[in-house]
Amino acid sequence: MMRIGLFLLTNLAVVALAGIVLNLLGVGRYLEANGDLNLGSLLAFCAVFGFVGALVSLFLSKFMAKMSTGTKIIESPQTADERWLVQTVEELANKANIGMPDVGIFPSPASNAFATGWNKNSALVAVSEGLLHRFQKDEVRAVLAHEIGHVANGDMVTLTLIQGVVNTFVMFFARIIGHTIDRAVFKTERGHGIGYYAVVFVSEIVLGILASMIVAAFSRYREYRADYAGATLADKQSMINALARLQAESQAQVPGELPDTMKAFGISGGFKDKFGALFASHPPLPDRIAALQKTAV
Repeated sequence: MMRIGLFLLTNLAVVALAGIVLNLLGVGRYLEANGDLNLGSLLAFCAVFGFVGALVSLFLSKFMAKMSTGTKIIESPQTADERWLVQTVEELANKANIGMPDVGIFPSPASNAFATGWNKNSALVAVSEGLLHRFQKDEVRAVLAHEIGHVANGDMVTLTLIQGVVNTFVMFFARIIGHTIDRAVFKTERGHGIGYYAVVFVSEIVLGILASMIVAAFSRYREYRADYAGATLADKQSMINALARLQAESQAQVPGELPDTMKAFGISGGFKDKFGALFASHPPLPDRIAALQKTAV
């Protein structure tokens, strides 16, 4: 319930902020006096909503990640594992030339990790209890290097910008489709009728599903880059070993996984069928291992 509540509050904040910005820019209306669409105003309208939603998500990413996964930030290391974890992240962050991220552990039996945050010098890197307890130290270090690679590559910001562009054009084309059908089929002459809103709603769902394939494709690409970073910051064989262990555990169906909102930021994840693979945030683990084996690091 807490996660749902946080989601709703975030969306209310997005709508309120977008409304203020739209009023300031004067783009709240995109219908001409003759009933035609003003495409410039419509595009501005959609861009504000599209990017505000993505940017708010980015700026709240650390907070939402901690709440949705139950991550405990290590403020003052109390155990040998915590001390090693903080020291290792600090070493890798210095090597990658980024600011020291917050370091955390989240309660999950699955082997996973994630990185998030709104810039390279204000990030969060967290690992699951399952990964910390079952992986060898060199494998955990490689996973941490992979996540540091995401931060150093600016993947979170780039993914947010892509999501903003996708949101903008989904809204833009959905409203053009809705306006056209409302005029041609429902014969609405002034303003917009109920047909417009129904068509826009359906179009946004359909276009949103198609557009998510673009975001997923970029997410898969950035995983290969992060694997390369992990092999560079740690070492190639340890990164391969870590991916191989993840593959073995996925085949053994070790329970527990990241929440849906965090899957794209984890070390593993994806679909097993070919159609679902188009929407997967991560490439298949065998493909990632093969790519690393061919790479000179």
